[in-house]
Amino acid sequence: MQRFDAFMEQSLYGPNGFYGSGRGVAGGRSGDFLTSSEVGPLFGAVLARAVNSWWADNGRPPNFRVIDAGTGPGTLLKSLTKADPPCARAWELLGVDRAARTPLPGDLRGSVVIANELLDNLVFRVVERQARGWREVYIEGNAEGRRERLVDCPKGFQPGFELAVGQRAPMLSAARQWVTNVLERGASKLIVFDYGLKTTAELANRGGWLRTYQQHRRGHDPLFEPGQWDITTDVAVDQLPKPDTVTNQADWLGHWGIGQLVEEGRAYWQEHADAPTLKAFRMRSRVGESAALTDPSGLGSWLVLTYSS
Repeated sequence: MQRFDAFMEQSLYGPNGFYGSGRGVAGGRSGDFLTSSEVGPLFGAVLARAVNSWWADNGRPPNFRVIDAGTGPGTLLKSLTKADPPCARAWELLGVDRAARTPLPGDLRGSVVIANELLDNLVFRVVERQARGWREVYIEGNAEGRRERLVDCPKGFQPGFELAVGQRAPMLSAARQWVTNVLERGASKLIVFDYGLKTTAELANRGGWLRTYQQHRRGHDPLFEPGQWDITTDVAVDQLPKPDTVTNQADWLGHWGIGQLVEEGRAYWQEHADAPTLKAFRMRSRVGESAALTDPSGLGSWLVLTYSS
């Protein structure tokens, strides 16, 4: 019998796990899920504006490290490179990913750390409120059949949030510790993009927070074909260290000038539509990319958390 987070660890990062086996590393349109950076280069172009501003705020240091945590195939770093902001002459772009066995540096002083849909993928426990206390989800069985088993938590156990009797929620200890570690290592800025809600109670009331993905299909049963599916959860902000700011992705992108970039793209296309070049087609694509990135029923509703040292 395994606690849920141990089962998730094995299902994702074990030798036959979703990431441990290499099945979940590809990402992008040919992979199992699509993140904002894989919609197209516009997300990276807007993010480059923010990174450049943070570099300027720090006095334009000659050595400036920008780290993509959970980089996967490296799409976000490629789009930052294409954006080529003024700070590019000073930055060192670094992609780290547990699946590729590339850990975060121990010293993050002065660094900008980007966590784009990372926290949802860190292992979590699952707890359920009962009238007489808390119970926790364990998984028992083997490849021939697995099932949940609820185990009473020790007397006095407190997960750090309250739920109504009968409700369950993820317990994001690993995500909280990851954010804490990044800040303790001296990162000048940590920016988190992820799906979630501000409170655990909201997640529990809404339901549907446990997600699985395979080839752009979403499921809900983590016991179905473990190792073949990604396992994630919506992030509850109240379980993390308190961020400096919390907003949604649509508003964050608007603040950093996505509208201006889209208008530049539209104008460039109109100027070159009679004899379009590859650049003209790319500039035109900004319109569609923007619609996807700011969709209030999709990526536009993703949370954006910022932390500063």
